[in-house]
Amino acid sequence: MYLKRIAERRLKEILSGDKVALILGARQVGKTTLVEHSLVGQPAEFLNFDIEVDKARFLAAAALSPGEGMRYLGNPAVLVIDEAQRLPEAARIIKGWHDARVPAKFLLLGSSSLDLIDQAAESLTGRSRKLILPPLVFSETLGTQAWANAKPARLREHFAPQLRAFLMQRLAFGSYPEIVTSGHPDTLLRELSSDYLWKDVLQAGLVKTPDFIKRLLLLLAHQAGSEVSVNELATQLGMARPTVERYLDLLEQTFVIFRLRSFSTNPRKEIAKSQKIFFWDTGVRNALLNMFSTDPLRPDIGALWENWAIAEVAKHNLLLGSPAELFFWRSRSQSEVDLVIKQSESMRAFEVKWSSQRRIHNRAFEDAYGVKVERIHSADPFATKFFEEPS
Repeated sequence: MYLKRIAERRLKEILSGDKVALILGARQVGKTTLVEHSLVGQPAEFLNFDIEVDKARFLAAAALSPGEGMRYLGNPAVLVIDEAQRLPEAARIIKGWHDARVPAKFLLLGSSSLDLIDQAAESLTGRSRKLILPPLVFSETLGTQAWANAKPARLREHFAPQLRAFLMQRLAFGSYPEIVTSGHPDTLLRELSSDYLWKDVLQAGLVKTPDFIKRLLLLLAHQAGSEVSVNELATQLGMARPTVERYLDLLEQTFVIFRLRSFSTNPRKEIAKSQKIFFWDTGVRNALLNMFSTDPLRPDIGALWENWAIAEVAKHNLLLGSPAELFFWRSRSQSEVDLVIKQSESMRAFEVKWSSQRRIHNRAFEDAYGVKVERIHSADPFATKFFEEPS
């Protein structure tokens, strides 16, 4: 079952231009499926660099002149290379073909930005456009539900019980496409969250002891949504601080986690050098903890909702090309705002609360910045309203 993706429009825009497309995202988020769907009816050639035969075909074509190389590959209108990070020289070869103006478009797909971004930045400067595909956003997952073919306001008004039940499914099991459509999401999530998601880190030999990654992830799963001290993580793991920092960078570059920095214009009164860490997908977080309850009274519902809601906002931001910067805010007197969205000259601030009934008591941020603090609550799980699309 193909689920319509918001990213289809941006991919279409990229394909209509003359740039090389870089499509990045975690394993299993649907990059190949999205591209295949977008290229239906076009003569396209797909190569997967996880397959040695495909890698050998590409290198054989690269040994020829650009025109001959394209003929060797069947003169495709579009050449799609999956797992492009597996071949370090791929970006340089594509640059040569692009500069030779061969009549083909090029798409490089990667499940890790570890090497592909560096390679592309060096070889494809000014020649590429990037699209980062996150797991499904909530509105996309609703494509699996027959009752959900309506606008958000109508769903909230007429299908509130169904919406709440489906939301709990997404909080518990996350939003990877195969998980959303599976009858056994917990089994698939355990497989996905074993070693598969960070396979690129392990294959690259960047982690000498894989057990450390698993222990670090377990600590992060317990602390998702809380301020994270790298020094404390290092102490708990018995590792050096620089090693923990490097592992966090690797997990961020493989799209497992993301960070929110603290927002501050007054370090004397505000926390300026702190960070929170969130999982892009709450199903992965729950798999690490082996907690798949869909009960809204589960003891971690507040932290789980905060991770899910902020990840939804972050995913929409990615799909729009990251027009906004995302932060959290805390004063030294312990007043806090869970999410600050800064876009161009505008700024919005939010408390993230599971209940829509609790009142907002936070006036400190409004007094400091003249911005009223709004609420993101579970009765309205749609994040599209938080952004102005870039023109």
